[in-house]
Amino acid sequence: MPKVSVTVITKNESADIDAALQSVAWADERIVIDSGSTDDTVAIARRAADRVEVRGWPGYAAQKNHAASIAAHDWILSIDADERVTPGLAAEVRALLASEPPAAGYRVPRVTWHLGRWIRSTDWYPDPQLRLYDRRRAEWTGRYVHESVSARGEVGTLRGELQHFAYRDISEHLETIDRYTTFAARQMLEEGRRAGVLQLAAHPPAAFLRNYLARGGIRDGSAGLIVSALNSYYVFLKFAKLWELTSTARGAGAPAGTSTPST
Repeated sequence: MPKVSVTVITKNESADIDAALQSVAWADERIVIDSGSTDDTVAIARRAADRVEVRGWPGYAAQKNHAASIAAHDWILSIDADERVTPGLAAEVRALLASEPPAAGYRVPRVTWHLGRWIRSTDWYPDPQLRLYDRRRAEWTGRYVHESVSARGEVGTLRGELQHFAYRDISEHLETIDRYTTFAARQMLEEGRRAGVLQLAAHPPAAFLRNYLARGGIRDGSAGLIVSALNSYYVFLKFAKLWELTSTARGAGAPAGTSTPST
């Protein structure tokens, strides 16, 4: 019967890490890799995890791959500190691992709690995340933002949900948008993408209509409207920052694709 190691990467997650680890108390191993927290994250993690390691920050994908590399077991369930494995998902994972799973990895639906309710609409749901995987056949990829697991082989889908407590309030949501759009713009620049009037004018309203109408944000009332608008703002801001990076590089006389911002 295959065993499973749960991995979590952290930095200043004292408010969330205990609940995350308790939601996977059933796992065969729990590993936390911390990148230099200045709060009580490490102390709290050590009370519940089987292994806690503090190391420098190499990037999201590299840190998660390191966590998987030091695990005792080949099957990895990767979660973030602001996520919780529901009892239904836990039971499904345990049943799957009663024998050797046929796929290289499994996606799970993720549901986000925000603005006083579970958001089961917009781009946020079902938001399938490949989080359960065989490290012999899969690994994390990605440079700056939106890292994901790349599997060599079949990928299955589970039904149990992963709960996501992403933001305390709209202010924290906006702070996250600002941080992630900086990473996204940098990544797009290095991929050779450009932003002009068409991207700035067309992509954000298209994102709003997709979120609010096509993907059902309208069903979630005011919360659905706010999430749809903020998802559209995310799209606008990443293209605005990409335009700024490109313009700055040209103004400095450097090839646009070779300039990157500091983080």
